[in-house]
Amino acid sequence: MPSPCLNEASEVCPYGCCPSPFFSSPASQSIISKARSSSAACRHSFAATTASSIFPNIQFTNHESLPSLQESFSEFNKVYPQYSETDQVDHIRDKEYYHLSLSSHTCLDYIGIGLFSYLQYHNSLQNQIASSTLSATPSRPRNSDIPFFNISYKTGNLKTQLLHGAQESKLESAMKKRIMAFLNISDNDYSMVFTANRTAAFKLLAESYPFQTSRKLLTVYDYESEAVEAMIKSTEKRGARTMSAEFSWPRLRIHSAKLRKMIVSKRKKRKKRGLFVFPLHSRVTGARYPYLWMSIAQENGWHVLIDACALGPKDMDSFGLSLFRPDFLICSFYKVFGENPSGFGCLFVKKSTISVLEASTSAGMVNLVQQRQLISLSDESSGTDTEIEQKYISASKEGKLTSLSSFSGRLQTIHPGKVEQGEPSEIRNTGISAESEVLKTSSVGESQSQVDNVQDKNGSDGENGSLGIECRCLDQVESLGLTLITNRARYLTNWLVNSLLKLRHPNTEGMALVRIYGPKIKFDRGPALAFNVFDWKGEKVEPVLVQKLADRSNISLSYGFLHHIWFPDKYAEEKGKSLETKESVSKSVMTNQRKDKSDQGITVVTAALGFLANFEDTYRLWAFVAQFLDADFVEKERWRYTALNQKTIEI
Repeated sequence: MPSPCLNEASEVCPYGCCPSPFFSSPASQSIISKARSSSAACRHSFAATTASSIFPNIQFTNHESLPSLQESFSEFNKVYPQYSETDQVDHIRDKEYYHLSLSSHTCLDYIGIGLFSYLQYHNSLQNQIASSTLSATPSRPRNSDIPFFNISYKTGNLKTQLLHGAQESKLESAMKKRIMAFLNISDNDYSMVFTANRTAAFKLLAESYPFQTSRKLLTVYDYESEAVEAMIKSTEKRGARTMSAEFSWPRLRIHSAKLRKMIVSKRKKRKKRGLFVFPLHSRVTGARYPYLWMSIAQENGWHVLIDACALGPKDMDSFGLSLFRPDFLICSFYKVFGENPSGFGCLFVKKSTISVLEASTSAGMVNLVQQRQLISLSDESSGTDTEIEQKYISASKEGKLTSLSSFSGRLQTIHPGKVEQGEPSEIRNTGISAESEVLKTSSVGESQSQVDNVQDKNGSDGENGSLGIECRCLDQVESLGLTLITNRARYLTNWLVNSLLKLRHPNTEGMALVRIYGPKIKFDRGPALAFNVFDWKGEKVEPVLVQKLADRSNISLSYGFLHHIWFPDKYAEEKGKSLETKESVSKSVMTNQRKDKSDQGITVVTAALGFLANFEDTYRLWAFVAQFLDADFVEKERWRYTALNQKTIEI
């Protein structure tokens, strides 16, 4: 698998970056071979050091026996002395995202990339309030107003949009240029459309892909994904065959033999195989997958869709896009970390692939509209925003500066922005479909015409008439660089994994409190973690209960459903104990072939460490989970949860 740091391939440092494996000239082969040996030793040393140096020969059986935050941080720095080299992140967090400290909030449910900083967002909100107070008429848009863009839904023909484009507002043009530069994607090679969210992008492509001739859909996901399920549902309606990779228990690695058999054509003459959907790593377990699968799929006649929504802030630098050149790529962005999780998705299509798409009218594409413009649209306008954005508009008018995307009570009230974005709510059992969150749609012509008319009235900024745009979060990520961000996440994630595994029940032969699914202590694991908590009797504590209790402690977690798990014969007993049936899966929309496999899986708690995560975030999660060592605490909270929900919990 490629190194996490291709752009900084010259560095070979302990616990840091490894050299790029992509240079294949004869002169470089010897160097690469030696570097790989050094890299393997480096990775092994990292894992061994983590396991042996963090709380060595210690097991914690009482949450009150945990060392303090200060003591733990001191030991953490001894194990990972390079962590101090990432203190730029702490400075950025203190200055630009100070709301996290003020609220003592630990956000571990954000997956993906943000656009703006909280300081930028807060200043813009203040400007909005001041402007609306001083004048009844909207003023000209300014850079500081950019975080207040909104989305206006539209229906249209994806193929036509990609081939011929549509009249873009200056905001859309500037945002598209900024995103493509951030992702290192050239507009000479790819065309892009904005979508309402990740799910909308997947469904939009499924409705335009030529499944009549390329009749297969093959996906590689170890967890249930709302976006992938929407694609599968649409694909099956069109008569195509759907297949899924399987993941070997207990480490949940791709079952290579089965996946290769599904990818490789038995016929010598290649034929149009279908669409291969490949995430670069799991957004739930943190497992990273070998990029080789993309090459194998391309060599066997598959079109390749890369799901980049779970990528870290600078992971596109390590992807090697110019080498693999996927036919399609989907990513998504949210607005502000820890504050406003609404955003949009992006669907990229390679220009040489556009011609294979079918002409079909679909929903899911959107226009980006400055909030001032959206407010100015008449009541008859068919362009609209989501309920959560309506609340933000109302808040700005009333002068409320507190977040309306409250993290409390999210199991009862799921915010449309989070479900749409899929960044974190998609992996929860929300039961909300993408269609139900689109309040209204409009034709491409009507929506764009209304947006342009308002923009013409408001004017534009810049010497050459172009709208300036500042995505401060993207700027911060680029200033930090891939090496620093990757190393920081590596230290924090592996410390958390190791510390959770040190929690053991008393008087039960040291039974583990926590079970981690997928990679554990590992140099190359992603900054996402899937786990479950078990009581002293070995019974799983319901992930939804763990999430609710964490929420009460001001820690935001998510939960997901692992599936497509393959158990070797020697784990047959574990299969019966581990697998459960997910009743919420809609059986009415599945073929009989998919029912048995898709319903079986494991519900898990999930945590994601974004680039702004610090040691205190990981410590707070560890200390919270340690409370479950207290049997009285678990029983009391189970009783409370059952009483509040007026139903019996099945374990």
